[in-house]
Amino acid sequence: MTLNEGDFLLVPPHTPHAFAAAPGSTADVLFTFTPGMPRFDYLRLLGRVMRGEASPQEIKDSSELYDNHYVDSPLWHATLETAAD
Repeated sequence: MTLNEGDFLLVPPHTPHAFAAAPGSTADVLFTFTPGMPRFDYLRLLGRVMRGEASPQEIKDSSELYDNHYVDSPLWHATLETAAD
């Protein structure tokens, strides 16, 4: 699904999903969690991993704490490979 400026996307609970800016683009994203959960530290952890200040293992180790569980997605891998070409 492609979203444009001002669009809204609802991801139902327990639904595997992923997101990224279009290749060559940046994006600002506003997350709203209801009911609220203390996930700000998770998003901060992602930033630290991106900057090389933390390891990806820390994300995996925090999956229960932040109720964030990664799944393998052949579609996601294929999309990333296509974007890299």
